[in-house]
Amino acid sequence: MLHNIIDPAILFFVFGVLAGAVRSNLEVPPAIAKFFSLYLLMALGLKGGASLAAGGLSMQALLALGAALFMAALVPALAFLTLHRRINPYDAAAVAATYGSVSAVTFIAAQQYLTQQGLSFGGHMTVAMVLMESPAIVMAVLLASWVRSRDAARPAAGAGEEPLPALSIRRVLHEAFTDGAHLLLIAALLIGWVTGERGAAMMQPFTIDIFKGVLAFFLLEMGLLVARQLRDSQARLSRDLVAFGLLAPMFNAALALALAYALGMGRGDAVLLAVLSASASYIVVPAIVRYAIPEARAGVYFTMSLGMTFPFNILLGIPLYVAVSGWFWP
Repeated sequence: MLHNIIDPAILFFVFGVLAGAVRSNLEVPPAIAKFFSLYLLMALGLKGGASLAAGGLSMQALLALGAALFMAALVPALAFLTLHRRINPYDAAAVAATYGSVSAVTFIAAQQYLTQQGLSFGGHMTVAMVLMESPAIVMAVLLASWVRSRDAARPAAGAGEEPLPALSIRRVLHEAFTDGAHLLLIAALLIGWVTGERGAAMMQPFTIDIFKGVLAFFLLEMGLLVARQLRDSQARLSRDLVAFGLLAPMFNAALALALAYALGMGRGDAVLLAVLSASASYIVVPAIVRYAIPEARAGVYFTMSLGMTFPFNILLGIPLYVAVSGWFWP
């Protein structure tokens, strides 16, 4: 695990957390941070698409995609069942959506770590990440709608209050599938697949040569953001939520590794499936959940995903999942 922390990009993340904790005025301008985020998604999509073009969609790849969709449905269901009696059910639905979706940056960091360890993985796992973005949002919206209908059926519930306007599932789906970052990733994946090896060679200075430096700068910004979020939201999380934010990633990763082993997936693909299942969205999903589940507190689900689960996975989770996979894969 220490080897992962010694990586320059991870050290910049640690430095960002420390700089934010001491209230340094160090900052990455928001426009530049957004560019770095879009760059990483574009580079990830192009590399994944080129790899997919080279390897094709084999039966093994299709099994991996099926496993990803299964985990995308299972994780939010388990999260809601675990939390809805312990916290506000709307918060539980929002947390379920956040943890059912994925973190692209965590996925990228995992790919970098696997490459350092000499473990191969397929380009189809980038497709798996794309597929896992939206099902959790839809499931969480349905769960929130169920909670609203249950509350509305109670005679004393909401007395004297204006009911919320009916939720447009069509609008939620539109937001989920046309979010700019999500759309860019899909487009880059398709472009990388269409242009194949020739396109990969043309884009190498962009997607390979400067990738690590941009990732380090982006993780610096993430470290600063994590420190600010933890500082501003210390009193908002209950003991149950803190435990969930730290234990759920390991539990979800264990389920994913077990599923991958049962399906005969390769070790690298299995680790990436575990990372996707263990991660939580802190960009796309929170933006959509604010509209879809306005009753939920953003300070809860955003702090859990960004302030707890993201740093846990970056610093400890990824090397842990790789180490555990070594017990079952040669």
